[in-house]
Amino acid sequence: MNLRRLELFAAVAEELHFTRAAERLHMAQPPLSQQIRKLEKEYGVQLFARNSRNVQLTADGELLLKHARRVLAEYREMDGALRQSRDGEIGRLRLGFVSSAAISAIPQVVRQLRSQWPGFDLELREETTDAQVELITAGALDVGIAREVRAVPGIGTTLLQNERLVVAVATDHPLAIRQSVALRELKGESFIAFPRDRISRLFDHIAGLLHAVDVDFTIGQQAIQFPTILGLVAAHLGIAIVPVSLRTFAIPGIVYLELSDITAISRVSLIYGVDAAESPLVIKVRTACLEVLQQTGSEA
Repeated sequence: MNLRRLELFAAVAEELHFTRAAERLHMAQPPLSQQIRKLEKEYGVQLFARNSRNVQLTADGELLLKHARRVLAEYREMDGALRQSRDGEIGRLRLGFVSSAAISAIPQVVRQLRSQWPGFDLELREETTDAQVELITAGALDVGIAREVRAVPGIGTTLLQNERLVVAVATDHPLAIRQSVALRELKGESFIAFPRDRISRLFDHIAGLLHAVDVDFTIGQQAIQFPTILGLVAAHLGIAIVPVSLRTFAIPGIVYLELSDITAISRVSLIYGVDAAESPLVIKVRTACLEVLQQTGSEA
């Protein structure tokens, strides 16, 4: 039995009228009748009791209709699922992100993906940029939201946002009365930053910005989490250069100053394997990230 013949039988069984069934199926009646006769011959049963006035299901016809409806429903479900998977509407997505993205991007990106494509199975992993690159290369991660991405063979990138950098200082710091400051004015300051061996990309980027204006990146304290860095700033142990999205941390005892240098930005990018660059899932995540981060950037 082929599936099409089963569909034809179900239409006649539901209409109990060959002409109406043929119209519903957008086909002529003689070929429809021929297919039903072939089905009856194939199983050696009579499916319909016919006369000049009406068509009725036989007991065998009732039995076949019961099973046909279930088979056709399962087929439609399978067909729909495969089409959704092909079009990136369902599937498993392993998404990595740097810690600062958990503030600026991840909540809204996840909400958007789940509202538009509820079939997504999302696995989130907080990882450094370097770790994300390694995991994507190894096939253990699909996409990642990273900072200061360098060219790596086999890794594709999409710039999502040039996020402004700001300076966090204690409220009684001499600079706290200012609304903005230039990088060169931070000469002689002690900085609180990530350990370079843990988060090298952002560390090197900030160090490069400071060295370009002849300011030493003198590290007074190190911490591996942004809230800890900001807490150490409030404790008068130094100042910190952080992404502007960190201003959402309303920690008592600190203020954030704008950096007037046009170079004082941090590049946030989506990374993925080059072979998957045009896959439906990557395209959907890229679209969601661009929408969220561009809106966030316009509000910053």
